[in-house]
Amino acid sequence: MSWQNAPPYYQDPNQQYYGGQPGYPPQSGYPPQPGFNPGYPPPSGYPQPGYAQPGYPPAGGGYPPQPGFANPMPPGQGAPYGYVPPQNPGGGYGATEDPEDPEVKGFGFTDESIRKGFIRKVYSILMAQLCVSLGFIALFLYHKPTANWVRGHPEMWWIALILLFVTLIAMACCTNVRRKAPMNFIFLGLFTLAQSFMLGVMASNFRSEEVLLAVGITAAVCLGLTLFAFQTRWDFTVMGGVLFVAVIILMIFGIIAIFIPGKTMTLIYASLGALIFSVYLIYDTQLMMGGKHKYSISPEEYIFAALNLYLDIVNIFMYILAIIGASRD
Repeated sequence: MSWQNAPPYYQDPNQQYYGGQPGYPPQSGYPPQPGFNPGYPPPSGYPQPGYAQPGYPPAGGGYPPQPGFANPMPPGQGAPYGYVPPQNPGGGYGATEDPEDPEVKGFGFTDESIRKGFIRKVYSILMAQLCVSLGFIALFLYHKPTANWVRGHPEMWWIALILLFVTLIAMACCTNVRRKAPMNFIFLGLFTLAQSFMLGVMASNFRSEEVLLAVGITAAVCLGLTLFAFQTRWDFTVMGGVLFVAVIILMIFGIIAIFIPGKTMTLIYASLGALIFSVYLIYDTQLMMGGKHKYSISPEEYIFAALNLYLDIVNIFMYILAIIGASRD
């Protein structure tokens, strides 16, 4: 059957039958499409996939389904045309999981090298802070003119206390302060100097052998707790709420202890404080480690992680020193 015998609608000298049905000219390379008029496409170009052309698709249809998009449905039979985020059955930051906190839970700790580099950076900053604090303590212990001068100028202690709280609140509440260099190092340095000054003033009220004993015990306790945090399979990162409540109770107990002075009250308060901050040291260490633990700190929060560990160690030292001082009266 030739094109001369075709119905009038298909009588076109530039068109042939393809496979027994009218279709495009052979040079186009396109098989006939349902709903398309013969002689299509126009000279401007071929129809593009995914776009509606004259006569296509049939009535009631729409765009063909695209990966990641909802299939087109007639009105009243499904969701409107729109984007559907791809599902992530394996977990992670996707449609199947909502981020709980921008500072915890899943921030690139799947790569072992990133985690190790982050831990090295945190402990390098922590060791620098501890060295500065030990230097201030040694200065106030063994250089009596400095200790006497500070005792004669109590306003220095209040200045250090105000600077301590201002820098601590700024780093804890402002993300840009603790993440952007060099601002984060400036605030951390000011905080460390203020805290070290106050530690030196406090240590000058004790005998040198008591302070050295407290330093040794603190170092041994912190080393043992750090190794335990690295090796244990117990996940302490889920205890954040419990530890926060314990600190609130400790603060209330400390206020009550002010009005009930005595050696026994001091020993109880200092022992509870050392215990709570020892658990806090394990908690903060596992937050820094990430990996197999439920929660973890972002690798960008190395200043925040070092600050947490430093505060834990300082509080353990102060409570141990208070226990030694109270036991020796």
